[in-house]
Amino acid sequence: MTAPHLHRRHFLSRTGTGLGSLALGALLHRDLPAANAPAWRAIAPKARSVIFFHMTGAPSQLDLFDEKPVLRTYDRQLAPESLFAGKRFSFLRGHPKLLGSPYQFHRHGRSGLPLSELLPQLGTVADELCLVKSLHTTEFNHGPAQLFFHTGVNRQGNPSLGSWTTYGLGSDSENLPAYVVFLSGNTPGAGASLWKSGFLPSVHQGVQLRGEGDPVLFLNNPADVTRTERRRTLDHIEALNRQHLESVGDPEIITRIEQYEMAFRMQASVPDLIDLSSENAATRQRYGKGEFATQCLHARRLVERGVRFVELFHGDWDTHASQKDRLSALTKEVDQPIAALIADLRQRGLLDQTLVVWGAEFGRTPMLQGDESPGKCGRDHQKDAFSVWLAGGGVQGGISHGTTTELGNAVAENPVQVRDLHATLMHLLGIDHKTLTYRYQGFDQRLTGVEEARVIRELLS
Repeated sequence: MTAPHLHRRHFLSRTGTGLGSLALGALLHRDLPAANAPAWRAIAPKARSVIFFHMTGAPSQLDLFDEKPVLRTYDRQLAPESLFAGKRFSFLRGHPKLLGSPYQFHRHGRSGLPLSELLPQLGTVADELCLVKSLHTTEFNHGPAQLFFHTGVNRQGNPSLGSWTTYGLGSDSENLPAYVVFLSGNTPGAGASLWKSGFLPSVHQGVQLRGEGDPVLFLNNPADVTRTERRRTLDHIEALNRQHLESVGDPEIITRIEQYEMAFRMQASVPDLIDLSSENAATRQRYGKGEFATQCLHARRLVERGVRFVELFHGDWDTHASQKDRLSALTKEVDQPIAALIADLRQRGLLDQTLVVWGAEFGRTPMLQGDESPGKCGRDHQKDAFSVWLAGGGVQGGISHGTTTELGNAVAENPVQVRDLHATLMHLLGIDHKTLTYRYQGFDQRLTGVEEARVIRELLS
């Protein structure tokens, strides 16, 4: 008889080596038939994989996605007190002035979706984009807001969105991690907590692939160690780990076994992944040059190989000053590669099963910060209204959801909370966010927490 609160995986791991192997399969949920699928997989999935872009530091939605002609009309005039009185900002003090966008917006595609002149290439795939202008959050500083955006909680220790996804769905790839992370530019303020597994088994944490040098440290065997010798060593280590598993029943030992095996398989699969010689010149030219462009191409190759969740961090978009020049430079780095990725996924028949998400921890204020001169001013953090967009994977393309006030300081219609966004992403992947839980500290924990969260059905195709 098992203890009443013994976790299912813990029970399986305690019942011997044979069932320990079964527990490992359950841990990863690989190829489960529908009759045996967990309760949270009762929804028909629209997407199989996620490519998640996080623009570290938070771009200005007012200069990229949410045009405000009235704000431009009153540029450099004192802001109405309703925009700042009684509200908290990170750096704004006194009576700030308004800052209109210096950029023009143009309509794109059959949908006529308006985008900033800074995103001309993204405009070529505008009919694939589902733009949400009415997102709001509870946090106005980077670290807590990044954690909230990724984990639903503003403190460390909870699983990331990617970890919850792989916990719920496992992986379609035998030879690569289920969850892969790329970094370019500044490391996010919240650090690796944004792709950690928190209280979930550590097999669900993101694996960072490096942009320069070896993609994974210590991936290659020492010069005097053959692959056969490495295999023999791992077999002996696994035998010892399984003996330990039988004696203590710790599910993390299963994770350790799987990680050793994954590392061994990655020694063969990762070099093939990063070898772009099989990509034709036209494809590589379409993505452009630079570290981020290469990472976008790798992201496509990863989802082709069955990787469940790929996240690309790009920074630093924290434009408190010199926003005009910095925003122009940053958008040049990401505009072409992201547009190329979406077009490439569509051409290869992968976009319908790949959910692409672009966002950041919060947005930017309509009030000017710093020196008033055009080349030196910037915008402070804004939590009350900002934009994200989605593409592929079961969302409607060429639409805009939600509106903000005429000055862009707050949501006017169809507000979307971060937990609503999480619930919607889970739904598109075929996961019921209410039943995807993990028992921890006496509670059935979930990504969307205990407060109300809704699937934004207006976004679904």
